[in-house]
This record gives sequence, structure tokens and C-alpha cells, in this order.
Amino acid sequence: MAEHLQVNGSCRIPFDELEWRFSGSGGPGGQHANTANTRVELRFDVEHSPSLGPRQRAKILERCGPVVRVVAADERSQWRNRELALERLRLRLSDALRVERPRVATKPSKGANERRLQTKRRQGERKAARRAKPDTDD
Repeated sequence: MAEHLQVNGSCRIPFDELEWRFSGSGGPGGQHANTANTRVELRFDVEHSPSLGPRQRAKILERCGPVVRVVAADERSQWRNRELALERLRLRLSDALRVERPRVATKPSKGANERRLQTKRRQGERKAARRAKPDTDD
């Protein structure tokens, strides 16, 4: 297993910066659930991390806060819950680091505009056909 968490192409977090906590999962499960500490809580201190650059730190602080915390208690195995917690942390950090592209306003195409007008015209004709026509018999 690697010694770091690869968040994206430019961000790697060493495992020694992560804080692990283990506890009982709670809920039903009998003897195994009562004795095994399978619930995993993983914390990452964004403010004091030396592995983040200033822009990365600012983005994560803005979107996630000073400490990112994930919990995994889905599986009966602590090892599997550790993997789930790492993956959840990676996803949360990569989402926070994602750059949103600004929307570029575009003009509707000529065909789209014609289809819209044709639909409006058909709807108007349909409604006009529903109206009662005055009698012209004299």
C-alpha cells in the first residue's frame, strides 16, 4: 500500500497527516459488533497541512472547512472500513479542488428558434380551433 493518498494529479497527502480513530459500530450484530472496533473516523487538518499549496488550502478551506472528517461503519471489517474512509476523503477533497468552468452564454441556433416558433404557432392554431365560431347564416 502507498504511503500517501493521491487526491488528484497535483495533490498528494501523506498518511502521517491523517488522524485515525476506531470505535464500535453500534447497532445489531451480536458478539462481533460488541467486541470489534470496526467503525472508522478519519480526520484531515487542512489548516496545518504542509502538503497543500496555498491555492489548494484556500479552496478546501472555503468548501470543506478547517478539518475534513469522514466516517465509515458500513462493513464488518475494520480494514474494509479504512478503505471506504480513505476513498470518501479522497472524493471530498477532489470535489473541493475541482475548478468550475464559467458558463459561456450562447445564442440559440436558427433551427432551434424556428422549431420553437413552429410549436408556438401550432399551439395557437389548436387553441383557436377550440373557440366557438360565430354563425354567419343570415
